Amino acid sequence: MRTALTELTGIAHPVVQTGMGWVAGPRLVSATAEAGGLGILASATMTYDELEAAVKETRSRTAKPFGVNLRADADDAERRVGLLIRESVKVASFALAPRKEMIARLKDAGVVVIPSIGAARHAEKVASWGADAVIVQGGEGGGHTGGVATTLLLPSVLDAVDIPVIAAGGFFDGRGLAAALAYGAAGIAMGTRFLLTRESTVPDAVKEAYLGRGLNDTVVTRKVDGMPHRVLRTELVDGLERSGALTGFVRAARNARRFQRITGLSWRSMLREGLAMKQERTWSQVIMAANTPMLLRAGLVEGDTGAGVLASGQVVGLLADLPTVAELIEGIVADASGICARLGTL
Repeated sequence: MRTALTELTGIAHPVVQTGMGWVAGPRLVSATAEAGGLGILASATMTYDELEAAVKETRSRTAKPFGVNLRADADDAERRVGLLIRESVKVASFALAPRKEMIARLKDAGVVVIPSIGAARHAEKVASWGADAVIVQGGEGGGHTGGVATTLLLPSVLDAVDIPVIAAGGFFDGRGLAAALAYGAAGIAMGTRFLLTRESTVPDAVKEAYLGRGLNDTVVTRKVDGMPHRVLRTELVDGLERSGALTGFVRAARNARRFQRITGLSWRSMLREGLAMKQERTWSQVIMAANTPMLLRAGLVEGDTGAGVLASGQVVGLLADLPTVAELIEGIVADASGICARLGTL
């Protein structure tokens, strides 16, 4: 199935596995690449050395294109950009808009730049700076998300820019891919659906906690890090929702210390990142930001569903199986192709 996304990145199918922190490692990313999709390594929860090792391991598992998700505001962002260029990584994706100069450096080296955006004006900005494509996530998506549904956000972005647009938020099967293509998108991106595959390294007990959920079993909370964050409803999340600001700040301070130990970042580096985040967040949100990686790690890596937060899109209410990545992508593409063929006969 050829689209502007497959032509741009050299992949076989217009299906993207998003760069989920603590989840999108070499095993999942390489499996996605081997199945013809675009797998994206999540580097925000890795040290530089861990990212370098992850890129090399992914390269040893597949010769096909893959990407790396970067934090543009990270203290060592430029060094990580250099790593992608040196290792000939095909795609650099960003959760926050990269600087114009960073986009230019990557593009000059032949790296495809695909930021994630949540509004048409953000898409216009990164497109004017030279971004090759954008991922647009509607409110149905997991993790940090906005309040506008994909069915409204997607066409607004398509009308605003003339670069390929990848749709995210609420996608899990061939019907969704066919619908996104009908809107004019160049492909779809999925997180929760890829988290619930056999190659995902999330503990089996945690995967079971995702399966069998209803469509109302996620909630958008600001009590994780002060920003809207879609997660599974759990006793911990219910407790966070009832907690006051002081409790949240104490938890954040404790988690900041744990995050600093795991990543090896200096306190000076973390302070610089916090100051960079301050441009778009309140001080309260900056302080609480340390909660996100540690609460996600407790659930998605350590398997402690009682002490961790489980990011999830609303689509979890429609998922009841754990396919291989190859089965997932092949099924989505086959179903979408069949739908498009039937539509062509009407």
